[in-house]
Amino acid sequence: MAVQGTARRKLTYEDYAQIPDDGRRHEIIDGVHYVSPSPTRTHQVLVRRLIVKLTLFAEEHQLGEIFPAPFDVLLSSHDIVQPDILFVSTARLAIVTEANVKGAPDLAVEILSDSTRRRDENLKRDRYEQLEVQEYWILDGSRKTVCILRRTQGSGFGTATELTAASGQVLTTPLLPGLELPLREIFS
Repeated sequence: MAVQGTARRKLTYEDYAQIPDDGRRHEIIDGVHYVSPSPTRTHQVLVRRLIVKLTLFAEEHQLGEIFPAPFDVLLSSHDIVQPDILFVSTARLAIVTEANVKGAPDLAVEILSDSTRRRDENLKRDRYEQLEVQEYWILDGSRKTVCILRRTQGSGFGTATELTAASGQVLTTPLLPGLELPLREIFS
């Protein structure tokens, strides 16, 4: 659900900071306020499985830090998001503060739900691309697929790659060299 200020101006982090904590996820994307309901069980199971695997791997290889939502990411003065999961590499950990991430994470992960599907597949995809997220994963629990978007040299995201659990594919990323996530395990 999008809620925009009555003055029709783009909202900022200062506006965001004034939103009362009501237990729901609030984000400002391109100056517009969005509210998401609590995630489903399937969503949370997928987040948990990925968080465990990604965190253990990143820590073991000292590659950076993994964070689950809610953790604010200030992509710009008009873009404050809370990806389901995000990764910031060791080389870029200076953008991580106690309160939030000030800049684009290396990896943003969103798990689709009925209420956020269009936002994740379109609006967030566009903002992540424009604001220099290096890689974006979109997981679809109902289809058991992962759409991978990676920044190409000197431009935005290249052609999307879709992996499926049904075909036994394994998710890897150059951001976490050596990581292998069999989709059948993630979506089991």
